[in-house]
Amino acid sequence: MKLVSWDALPEELRIEEVRPYYDALAAKKGQLIGKRCIDIVVSALLLVLLSPVFLVLAIAIKVDSPGPVFYRQERVTQYGKKFRIFKFRTMCDKADQMGSAVTTGGDARVTRVGAKVRDYRLDEISQLIDILRGTMTLVGTRPEVPKYVAAYTPEMMATLLLPAGVTSTASVRFKDEAELLDGAADVDKVYMEDVLPAKMEYNLRDVKEFSLPRDIRLMFQTVGAVANRGE
Repeated sequence: MKLVSWDALPEELRIEEVRPYYDALAAKKGQLIGKRCIDIVVSALLLVLLSPVFLVLAIAIKVDSPGPVFYRQERVTQYGKKFRIFKFRTMCDKADQMGSAVTTGGDARVTRVGAKVRDYRLDEISQLIDILRGTMTLVGTRPEVPKYVAAYTPEMMATLLLPAGVTSTASVRFKDEAELLDGAADVDKVYMEDVLPAKMEYNLRDVKEFSLPRDIRLMFQTVGAVANRGE
């Protein structure tokens, strides 16, 4: 995983609030290369091992409701680049045109199969494709939609120094995010003003304290959190 020089960063990232995070990562260039190597090996291996699961999910999603198998929403990743994420579709087709970009508990847009898939976060295993492509990483800040990134504070921009991730400390801590937003009169407002800043405290700490052992520990914590949720 390559960290470009400070002068090569997009202008919106070359700010004093981001500099401490950049310097912390620049001191660990060897570990960043190792991080990318792990991403490639693990994602390729899991894509092969989980191919039967991909097939079962694809069939279940198509049988349950009309629409595509994958939900390809635009998200933001490293250096502010936009990409279309791979997620198994868990909501009705064109759900993003019917409400908020975040999901609440009991969201009527979630399909029957989608509810079960979300319980075990199986909708996110398709992001192994994004990891192999290099648009995402195993551990990193969850990719947000452009309108939420536009609301980032200068310090929050530091999370864009690394590719967006499948899991993070914030993902584990806020695994029940949908329930936290349930009942909010203005879901987007509550998310941007309350939930996002709280998550970003963990995300920024993950960037500044990045290390391969920390990444590996977070992966195991994620597996544990998902397993406990299913009990």
